Amino acid sequence: MTVKVGINGYGTIGKRAATAISAQDDMEVIGVTKTRPSFEASLALERGFLLYTDPEKMGAFKEAGIEVAGSIDELLDAADIIIDCTPGGVGEKYRPRYEKAGVKAIFQGGEDHGVAGISFNSTANYDESWGAQFSRVVSCNTTGLLRTLYPLDKEFGIKEVFAVLIRRAADPGDSKKGPINAIEPSLKLPTHHGPDVQSVMPWLDIQTMAVKVPTTVMHLHANKIELNEKVSVEDVLAIWDKAPRIRFVRGADDIKSTAQVMELARDLGRSRSDLFEIAVWEDGVKTVDNSLFYYQAIHQESDVVPEIVDCVRSMCKMEKDAMRSISKTNAAMGIPK
Repeated sequence: MTVKVGINGYGTIGKRAATAISAQDDMEVIGVTKTRPSFEASLALERGFLLYTDPEKMGAFKEAGIEVAGSIDELLDAADIIIDCTPGGVGEKYRPRYEKAGVKAIFQGGEDHGVAGISFNSTANYDESWGAQFSRVVSCNTTGLLRTLYPLDKEFGIKEVFAVLIRRAADPGDSKKGPINAIEPSLKLPTHHGPDVQSVMPWLDIQTMAVKVPTTVMHLHANKIELNEKVSVEDVLAIWDKAPRIRFVRGADDIKSTAQVMELARDLGRSRSDLFEIAVWEDGVKTVDNSLFYYQAIHQESDVVPEIVDCVRSMCKMEKDAMRSISKTNAAMGIPK
């Protein structure tokens, strides 16, 4: 079975989702949408994707010499599932259109959990989205936390989590927002990241704080975990070594910053130099009795993309076993584990 996938919003996440879906042998991208004739709209056509927009915007595309295949509603009618990659808060406005078209839809972490009622992570709750009409792939930061926390909780049990998120101010291509020469704390405490993790692991006791810093390349998490039993560093690393989409890096190998992590990502030669895995500093992990301390880095532009692919398989009942879907997605995207 080949599932027909439409992508609503061909921006930071949408274009990466389109590339990832196109790499799968059981899915095809039948079209993407843009609301204005930007360079990304032109690139979508160059990459062979049909382009859709709302009827009132077609004139602007025609003036720009960019061919439009039809309206967004026509794309909804043709697709088995839509990946909504519109800006945060916009996906909720599209939900009635998806309902009217009778099409499945995946929302992104910029939307509230309530937009779908289900929040998705490949390893933690793959089955919860099985056959669902709507699901939401959680944000980049939440995906990062779940990737390392879920295997620990499954193996040892977690008593409580305290995480400090040092957040990039904007994506590399975004010049409209973010502190330029400042560190900006989130004054609404605890931050929303803890409840977002709980949308997938509702039993977890987690509190979070966050600050924005003037960088664009990655987020960094400084985590303190209280486990239910005393563990060694070796115990923890062994669990993460078996877990999917976690990559160890080492300060001893001159990877001491997020900039160097992204240099590693560029050297891997992947599309757009993306790092789909969560980078954990192997020599930055410490245990003291039941307490675990570690740092992890999150490539905010790409870590959710393999999760989107797995979510398509769960919602469209294509692969019942989560690990088989993860392995299939990873192989197609060049992710080692």
